[in-house]
Amino acid sequence: MKLAVAGLGFMGSTHLKALKGVPDARLAAVISADVQKLNGDLSAIQGNIGGPGEKLDFTGVRKYSSLDEGFRDPEIEAVDLCLPTDLHAPAALAALRAGKHVLVEKPMALSGDQADEMISTAGRAGRILMVAQVLRFWPDYVALRDALGSGSLGPVRTAFFRRRCAAPTWSKWINDPGKSGGGVFDLLIHDADMCIHLFGLPEAVSATGHEDMAGGIDFICAQLHYAAIPSVTITGGWHHPKSYPFSMEYTVQADGGTIDYSSAGRPATLYRSDSSSEVLPLASGDGFEGELRYFVDCCRQGRQPALCPPAESAAAVKLALLMVEARKHKGEKIPCRF
Repeated sequence: MKLAVAGLGFMGSTHLKALKGVPDARLAAVISADVQKLNGDLSAIQGNIGGPGEKLDFTGVRKYSSLDEGFRDPEIEAVDLCLPTDLHAPAALAALRAGKHVLVEKPMALSGDQADEMISTAGRAGRILMVAQVLRFWPDYVALRDALGSGSLGPVRTAFFRRRCAAPTWSKWINDPGKSGGGVFDLLIHDADMCIHLFGLPEAVSATGHEDMAGGIDFICAQLHYAAIPSVTITGGWHHPKSYPFSMEYTVQADGGTIDYSSAGRPATLYRSDSSSEVLPLASGDGFEGELRYFVDCCRQGRQPALCPPAESAAAVKLALLMVEARKHKGEKIPCRF
């Protein structure tokens, strides 16, 4: 399948590397307004995970300086949108209307209405739309899903998800809440999506935290209130610029044991109620390669992405925004009505 990558920043570079491990996809075009990046020089990009940027060989790859120009290319079957968040919805809508399948980076959109419009447009166009909610393909989180899904651990009693990093300094747009949604929305959309994936939508949300965008701080501690699970917590966000390292982790307790993971050095491990423990088996490859492989397979087979349906990605947008709204109410429960 011939695919175009739009946006050659941190996530665009990450997806380009992952595409090398997807045999059924061929990079046919790249789209960027930056001439230096179009020529393959991505050495200046930065991100919160992975190494520095590098120089890539785009020989034989068509280069477009605008989205409209790239979307008009009749040979492009699908586009991978790695653009600033405020461009996700308009770019996805334009690509779908041009007859392309679309993989769009998270967050799906800046509002629930935008996300819903993307879904309805994909349906009318008869195209595959998928959001790159990479945790659904991240080996340590897949291991959690599989362990809970087996039913052997019994009911979940508590769940804790945390994700933190330094306030980014590599892109001006990401520090503008009007363009990125802010640190809580941009980062914890992953964990909101994972809770929906594992537990469904909560009945209500409450939150506390602190926002000081000028100082590089955007922090939240949110409680998702479920009828059947006593405690579900999502916490984290941006800390002071540059010096604070990225980390993500979870602890999920069920009757039969506790599963714990931290990117800082604790592998996904099951600590059973009988005092035994085991490191959970992990799938090979990384999450970015896994999500791209799955998206390409769905497009080639004309199959909707049941493992990562856009309706749930839209719900994650609405839930993350509700968390941020609930923070303003300083611990008051806000009903989840979507």
